[in-house]
Amino acid sequence: MSNTTAERVGCTIKGPYAGPNVAIKEECLPIDKDLKFYQENGYWLSPKLFTDEELVALAEHQDRVYAGIHETGHAPWHGGWRHNPKRPLEIRKTDNSFWSDLTLRAAVLNPTIGAIAARLHAVDIVRLWHDQLLYKPSGGEKTGNVGWHQDYGYWRASKEPNLTTATIAVNDQTIENGVISVVPGSHTRGVLNASDFFNQNLDEMQTRIEAETGAKMKTVPMSMKAGQVGFHHCLAVHGSAANTSGAARRSIAVHLMCGTIHRNIDGRHMNTDLMELKDGDPFIGEDFPVLYKR
Repeated sequence: MSNTTAERVGCTIKGPYAGPNVAIKEECLPIDKDLKFYQENGYWLSPKLFTDEELVALAEHQDRVYAGIHETGHAPWHGGWRHNPKRPLEIRKTDNSFWSDLTLRAAVLNPTIGAIAARLHAVDIVRLWHDQLLYKPSGGEKTGNVGWHQDYGYWRASKEPNLTTATIAVNDQTIENGVISVVPGSHTRGVLNASDFFNQNLDEMQTRIEAETGAKMKTVPMSMKAGQVGFHHCLAVHGSAANTSGAARRSIAVHLMCGTIHRNIDGRHMNTDLMELKDGDPFIGEDFPVLYKR
């Protein structure tokens, strides 16, 4: 991919979900060895993309969303995992926070994230599938676990498994605070039946996956410093354990469509409720804003 002007400069996306008009940080883009690593392993960690000041603002605005403060007047998606006073150590998952907060939206629609995804998947356009605001409380209980799974297992409303997840590290992501761990190369094995985000018994899920694949699971933590962004392919098996660090783990998962993704009428997803699509219709339009276009 050549370093053209269109590649170097971010664009403001028209419509209700405008992205930031900022230059792409070329020093953060993957080079040939990084592309090879992603192709072989199904994940890649960027250099630091967000400044310390931006990270402070992201944490503050994450808390604003949790407090029900929606500066756009548009609440996030009504589903997700909310704070439960009876289960205070359970992970929180808020979908489409970019609807409700402009600071979070600027991070989710950051054109450098889109440009990285475009290079990793060798495509000319990257759109947002949806985002997830994530908060893993400390306490060490398995209610903070995320089961071993493939993202595409929940995205079969799309015909093509050509999606990636960019996880923004709002604070340091460590083994102690329950960082995402990934199984390198698992994205090459196709869609697995043994995949369950909601099964917090990690040992049970590992046994099921190993039985299906006939191979031992070897996991690698996607440890990151605050401000880095970790990318993993939608078929990469990943999960995370409990937070024992003494402080919450904060992150934003930015799920991205690499190239044009089409509707599979046999699948269901919250995005299929946003607009009526026939089998084979593309997921395009203002509900799926463009982060990057070459």
